Amino acid sequence: MLKLSNVLAGWKPADESARCEPLALLEAGWPEIVGPEVAENSHPARISSGALTILTRSNAWSHQLSFLSEHVLRAVSARMPGAGIERLRFRVGRFAGRRPRATPLRSRRRPPSGEQRTAAASAAEALERFRKEVEEVGRQRQAEGWIACRRCGALVEPAAPELCAACAAAAGEEVAAATSRLLFEAPWLGYGGTAALVSGLQEVDYERLRSRMLAHWWEALSRARSSKRLSRDGRERLVASSYVILRSKLPPEEIVPETVRSILGDELMEVLYGEIAGEGDTLKNQKRRA
Repeated sequence: MLKLSNVLAGWKPADESARCEPLALLEAGWPEIVGPEVAENSHPARISSGALTILTRSNAWSHQLSFLSEHVLRAVSARMPGAGIERLRFRVGRFAGRRPRATPLRSRRRPPSGEQRTAAASAAEALERFRKEVEEVGRQRQAEGWIACRRCGALVEPAAPELCAACAAAAGEEVAAATSRLLFEAPWLGYGGTAALVSGLQEVDYERLRSRMLAHWWEALSRARSSKRLSRDGRERLVASSYVILRSKLPPEEIVPETVRSILGDELMEVLYGEIAGEGDTLKNQKRRA
């Protein structure tokens, strides 16, 4: 049987039907993240727009648990970096009680030999225990040679990259966003010019984003061709310009009308730059006046 940590580490969002999977996995691993006592009084209920909503048994639990938001969020992000959870929300609500997991996480939940752990008398005591356990795990890992993430300071294994899983995912998204923007605004730069402006960009990632952008733009242009009309702002003309440059891999000064027509086709060329039916004007004239 696969360990829960292995399942969580390997999870990636697949399609719309799999949206519930991150929450289900989070529910299963909740006692390992916050400890059995805190898990008995809190419950991950919903993931929406980058926020994880956590139900608690009382306002006191919500208040106390909010002090440990950073620790909880870091643990959640490390287990499921692809879930896109960026913040926590706490709300009092009803939920079924859960038994602590039989197997604790490493030595993190295990009291010294012969010591019987008593139940916490209050939410504050349970959360204080959790905070101390987190700190103890951190000290143990530092002693084992774990290093701090270059961005957030979370400890990562010595053999791991310099970024934790959550920060690596965030850095990848930042590189993708900056690259996509340049593919649209300056498609003539190519990989070399784009990589000079986007730190950490690899050629394989550039080509993947380039293919994705071309496919996305062609869908938009095909819709305009089928409907034989443009959006009110005429953004399809900007898309077509970037599409032609990116598809041909030619500098703008070398692109001639025949190049554009061979890539876009006569029908789309007519929609983009020909006569606008019923308006008695042309897109060329409108573009010239703009």
